[in-house]
Amino acid sequence: MSHTILLNNVDHQALRVITRRGVEYGDAVMSAVTFPAEFRSLQAHYPIVFRKSQDGTTFEPVALFGFEEGQNLFLGPQGWDAPCLPLAIERLPFYIGMDGDDLVVHIDQASPRISTHDGEALFLPHGGSSDYLERMSSVLLAIHQGLQSTPAFIAALLEHELLEPFVFEVERADGAALRLEHFYTVHEERLQALGGPALQRLSQAGHLQAAYMAVASLSQFRALVERQDRLAGAGA
Repeated sequence: MSHTILLNNVDHQALRVITRRGVEYGDAVMSAVTFPAEFRSLQAHYPIVFRKSQDGTTFEPVALFGFEEGQNLFLGPQGWDAPCLPLAIERLPFYIGMDGDDLVVHIDQASPRISTHDGEALFLPHGGSSDYLERMSSVLLAIHQGLQSTPAFIAALLEHELLEPFVFEVERADGAALRLEHFYTVHEERLQALGGPALQRLSQAGHLQAAYMAVASLSQFRALVERQDRLAGAGA
């Protein structure tokens, strides 16, 4: 269970964060939330799909790392096996919070990444933020701004009926079939069939490129299946 508190350079002067990637640090996750501005960098490595929000009223985009809960096919002996790390993963164990109208940094004290002897220092000896903490602050701001743009993007997709449910099946290492469902993708044919005015509005709003990036990312399902097959072969 997480325990997030406001980060400060007095109480947390000695804290460090382990940046290695592994199951022991909580990286065994099937997916991570992403946002349109991140699609371009992620689509070359991960399938980007959509799922319904917890309250069922809208959708959110996610990058997939596996085919079932707790499976991350990008984790290996050398850590995370992809050159691009989704920002929602990179920022852990930090969270963004609000202090009035100001954005502030929170940290999860219960995270296995927290240490006092290993990892990246958060503060300089005299109290200033380390380069690492400055980077994490920038990551948190990018996530905050990116998530603010997501509702308009989703609304545009729904307006043009561009989200469709899909089902994907893959064989698990023990021979059982894994069925990936309850996710949605951008309907490529419907996107291509949109008229000029609709395409222009999507483009002017910055949504068209993101939609095509999401479509392009679906080619990464093949690479994800190959990772699954290699895992099955290694366990044979």
